[in-house]
Amino acid sequence: MIDFFKKYITVKNIIFFIISILVIIFITKIKDIAILFFASYVIACSLNPIADKLEKNMPRSAAAGVVLLGALGILLAFIIPIFVMGGHQIVSFIEAFPEHLASAKNFIFSLPFLSATDLKQVDFSSLITSAFGLTGNVVSTSITFSKEIASGLIYFLASCLIIYYFIADKEIVRKGYMSLFPKQMKEKAEDILETISQKIGGYVIAQAAAIVSVGIIIFIGLSILRVDYALLLSLITAVFDLVPVIGPTVALVVMIIAVSKHGAVIVGLTILVFVIAQWAENNLVRPYIFSKMFNLHPLIIYFFLFVTAQFLGIIGVVFAPAIAATVCVLIEELYIKSIN
Repeated sequence: MIDFFKKYITVKNIIFFIISILVIIFITKIKDIAILFFASYVIACSLNPIADKLEKNMPRSAAAGVVLLGALGILLAFIIPIFVMGGHQIVSFIEAFPEHLASAKNFIFSLPFLSATDLKQVDFSSLITSAFGLTGNVVSTSITFSKEIASGLIYFLASCLIIYYFIADKEIVRKGYMSLFPKQMKEKAEDILETISQKIGGYVIAQAAAIVSVGIIIFIGLSILRVDYALLLSLITAVFDLVPVIGPTVALVVMIIAVSKHGAVIVGLTILVFVIAQWAENNLVRPYIFSKMFNLHPLIIYFFLFVTAQFLGIIGVVFAPAIAATVCVLIEELYIKSIN
């Protein structure tokens, strides 16, 4: 114990600890920028193994560019056909949305336990329309929407540049990180960085596998039921599944609204398809893939879901498993192993 204090409880280490606390406080003040860099780092970690292989035959900068362009190409090759095939469904669904709301209202209040209540007098179409601000000023809404699109595009381009430099300048980033630590802690710090990179490197693959599994099951189920907008609804469910708990709930509500005109049997079967998709994802796909990648208990994941939702918003929730893996590695390496 005395040797431990002599080795680690030094003036330099105490100063380093204080600086680390100040850095954490600073990061909470710039959380949007911090999550952008963290998300970019997670994606870079998933692409680094490919860049490492390509680097044997070309400069690192060229390898980084090829990998990033390849990843963007695969993403576009996956997304564009879906939107091309589902484009007419999107337009049709938006145009018919008020009718779907009316059908959903009639279906809900035809249920025995609600048919005798005064709630049937509520104009839910107007209520939902007002809630989403669709009755507001059209010009103002258009301007706001344009700003959101422009902001999203800027963030996307910025993240692409950050990812590129994380991959291309991997060694520079590593050396810069190592320079922040005292000499006696450098080896430990490098081990921690390597462990974190390995754990979160598979996050993109794990998340993609999870949402694709949900989308496929929903699409097959709705196609068998011959429900309108099967492709669109499966796409909505897959995208919303990125946001745990809240996302699937919103997707289910949209699905019920869309199929309510087909009657109680189809609504019930649609809910059953949704439950099967979620069960398969949560009990087969996610436990296997995320346990392989992160080795984290579900309770830890849920804890970080709520924490990131509170402090980092939707994007933080999406990357909650990667954040959880990072924090758990730090706790294990800096505290648990030292006391054992």
